[in-house]
Amino acid sequence: MSAGVGAAKIVFVNRYFYPDQSATSQLLTDLAQALAKSGFTVHVICSRQRYDDPGARLPPQESTGGVTVHRIWTTRFGRDRLLGRALDYASFYGSSAVAMLRLLRRGDTVIAKTDPPLISIVAMAAAKIKGARLVNWLQDIFPEVASLLGANPLPRPLDALLRRCRDLSLRSAHMNVVLGERMRERLLGLEVPENRVEIIENWAESSQEAPKEASRSILRAKIALMDKFVVGYSGNLGRAHEFQTLLGAAEVLQDDGEIVFLMIGGGAGMLKLSKATAERGLKNFLFLPYQPRENLWDSLAASDVHWVSLLPELEGFIVPSKIYGILAAARPTVFIGNPDGELAHTIRAGECGVTVALGDIDALVGAVRHLKNDPAHRSRLGSNAYRHYCEHYSAPRAFDRWAGILRRANLVPGA
Repeated sequence: MSAGVGAAKIVFVNRYFYPDQSATSQLLTDLAQALAKSGFTVHVICSRQRYDDPGARLPPQESTGGVTVHRIWTTRFGRDRLLGRALDYASFYGSSAVAMLRLLRRGDTVIAKTDPPLISIVAMAAAKIKGARLVNWLQDIFPEVASLLGANPLPRPLDALLRRCRDLSLRSAHMNVVLGERMRERLLGLEVPENRVEIIENWAESSQEAPKEASRSILRAKIALMDKFVVGYSGNLGRAHEFQTLLGAAEVLQDDGEIVFLMIGGGAGMLKLSKATAERGLKNFLFLPYQPRENLWDSLAASDVHWVSLLPELEGFIVPSKIYGILAAARPTVFIGNPDGELAHTIRAGECGVTVALGDIDALVGAVRHLKNDPAHRSRLGSNAYRHYCEHYSAPRAFDRWAGILRRANLVPGA
């Protein structure tokens, strides 16, 4: 082993990192700690905040799970207002650039996630200056997502300039890791070389328990749903997730006292859905906040089926990661979105759920009633879901594929 290789390390850059966090930030914790356990030298550059608490005071530096964490200074305005969020982003860009320039050495690999958006531009510049390799880990493609949602605040000239810089950061990277075939096609459309794009799907939490029957869910018993058919949702419900189809179906089904829609989580969409159900006088919805991380598998088990949605125009720009937890929990998925999209393909390939087009309320009502009235079919779909997860979307499989990318970048365990 040469001295240069022996000194090489992995440096992740992402706004949030703490072991008990949720959603896609937990994926970073899983991967960083798995790579460290495999013998890689792993560092993380992140903020001192929590996703749900901008005022949190996490330590500036610590070691957790074999990972050295560098928490940098940023402003703390939080996510509620656009200007404050922009200032938080800007301060992270500046502080992370300084941290990367101090930490990176020739032969290192910096892995840039997509929070904050466009951090790959900063990472590209730092990697070039320090002689490091850049790997982009894309959870979404910005600013296209913001533009499609009508939430892009950037003036057109600045938007065009940033897109050109972003494209350069993708084309010049050693590798770009995307979540599915549609996202891969989006990058190829940006003239990113085919050999610099690799699909590694997200996964459910690596420490997951074995699937639990609904009858054994502590949460389900606590909220008195043992005698109900529960259609669940778990996680963030944001602007990318359509809920009007579900709302319409719930209105049709409101006289069936056995069907309950259990919504666990938060987000702008969750607040709107809660308000809409109240305005329509719907009594078949139950809203709960995010559950403690250690109770995730019990809360997923509280539902008989889970629903997921994605606006069709966002196919290839976002892949809802909650699908992997649903598969790992051995539950059927009811997907509302593009019948030809990434999630629809996953569901068909695994024979583990149903897909309903946006606005097709009758089809959704029929699907829910069929799943409720045919427990044997529901059980088959759940078993198929778990098998599909184990074969294609397990955490160890993803970790092995990530390790392969890093080894091809001349990084070796034990550095």
